[in-house]
Amino acid sequence: MNTSIDLQPVLTGERVELRPLQRDDAPALLQAAADGELWNLRVTVVPGPDTVDRYIDTALAGRDAGTVMPFVIVARETGRVVGSTRFWKIDRVHRKQEIGHTWLGVSTQRTGINLEAKYLLLAHAFDVMQCVRVQFTTDELNEKSRAAILGIGATQEGIVRHERIMPDGRKRNSVRFSIIDDEWPSVQSMLLDKLKRRA
Repeated sequence: MNTSIDLQPVLTGERVELRPLQRDDAPALLQAAADGELWNLRVTVVPGPDTVDRYIDTALAGRDAGTVMPFVIVARETGRVVGSTRFWKIDRVHRKQEIGHTWLGVSTQRTGINLEAKYLLLAHAFDVMQCVRVQFTTDELNEKSRAAILGIGATQEGIVRHERIMPDGRKRNSVRFSIIDDEWPSVQSMLLDKLKRRA
């Protein structure tokens, strides 16, 4: 993995800009999460009024440690923050990482924004950071997320039992997916074709 890369890049597409998360993004994140009151979801963790400061603190501590690159997702047409995503579990020795902690306000879902955000992240991971593996993990119960991850060309690898404990105390089984470097050219071509059709 190229260690001289910008640790806080801005990734820009046609519809989306992914810019580094900052502490003063808390109000914008809350406004985005309020679109559907996403903090009430049981299958993912989205910041709410009582948790947004801790959410940001954790992300920025990970960035300081070099294992996380957190972003806010900005809709370029409006300039509004509509969600968040990040690289995490960054392993520079083995050139692998995970894309996760991704969420979008309800009105922004199924608009192509998530597809382009994932494309920008994957292109940065494989083409700039020279990853050999990018993985995704989602709740076994989150059918929408599982379908979306398969839809971007990832391969399901298996179910990790009791992989984490959710805020409500539930022991979550997680589904693990990945894309590896050998697969990236064909995945990239497929994603570009999908984005072109949505243009």
